[in-house]
Amino acid sequence: MGVDEMEQEIFVGIDVSKARLDTCVWPAQEFSVAPNDTDGIEKLISELLENKPALIVLEATGGLETAFASAACAAGLRVAIVNPRQVRDFAKAVGALAKTDALDAAVIARFAATIKPQPRPLRDEDTDALASLVVRRRQLVLMRIQEKNRLGAAKSKQREGIREHIRWLEEHIDQLDIDLTATLRQSDAWRVKEDLLKSVPGIGPVACVTFLSLMPELGKLNRAEIASLGGVAPFNCDSGKHRGQRMIWGGRAEVRSVLYMVTLTAIRFNQTIRAFHTRLIARGKPSKVAIVACMRKLLTILNAMLKTNQPWNPNFT
Repeated sequence: MGVDEMEQEIFVGIDVSKARLDTCVWPAQEFSVAPNDTDGIEKLISELLENKPALIVLEATGGLETAFASAACAAGLRVAIVNPRQVRDFAKAVGALAKTDALDAAVIARFAATIKPQPRPLRDEDTDALASLVVRRRQLVLMRIQEKNRLGAAKSKQREGIREHIRWLEEHIDQLDIDLTATLRQSDAWRVKEDLLKSVPGIGPVACVTFLSLMPELGKLNRAEIASLGGVAPFNCDSGKHRGQRMIWGGRAEVRSVLYMVTLTAIRFNQTIRAFHTRLIARGKPSKVAIVACMRKLLTILNAMLKTNQPWNPNFT
């Protein structure tokens, strides 16, 4: 074995499913399968510690990856959880169109070696618990909207059952609101951040818990990074002499949805955001462009407030 081969970095791709973890070690292309349970995770981590990989990459799979990622980080391994769309786009770019669990693991490993995504610190257990409450509340709110839409077209015999379900949903949404408030108040750090966010005109309780649970990086990144994470950073679309319209995409959809609603309120009741919106409209900016710019400005201000531990100031820059 040559010196270059001995010093070659090792990357690991793991395809996560509910039942198992398909693993590929790159560039050796060594494959293994482990159960996605406590024993399987411990055994896999022991094997990976012997290989000393430079980076382990997993796709975000709705929480199925959390147990392994948490255990791997606790063991001192570098772990990055990436958007599945990035991996699929990479697979198309390199012509890896066939799809099995083992092939997916190989593509993820190759993606890790080529792209080298930056590992991000995992959320702690308290943040995960808060995030699960926020997600569940959003699910119930969507169910309530669906049921209310069905109510108008429902037959008379069905309406009482739908109304009963709506009442049940409203009771559980109210209980979740109580649980969310109690969870935030139990942590001194969260209580301080919540008070800072609530000092901003237009920011309510739901927005606070959404930002704190689904965007724990708020206050830790620079303005460009937080805008990209929130999905409000404009991306160029230029080619040659063509100058295309800047578009936003990506980021965390749930955070962006809440930020949009908060911004609409802020445009009406927040002096700073309202003045900024008015200036953009006066300069001829389309309404949607002006709203997105206000979303980005508001998110930047929130990020700076948490970073500097300063409450809302109308002249905050």
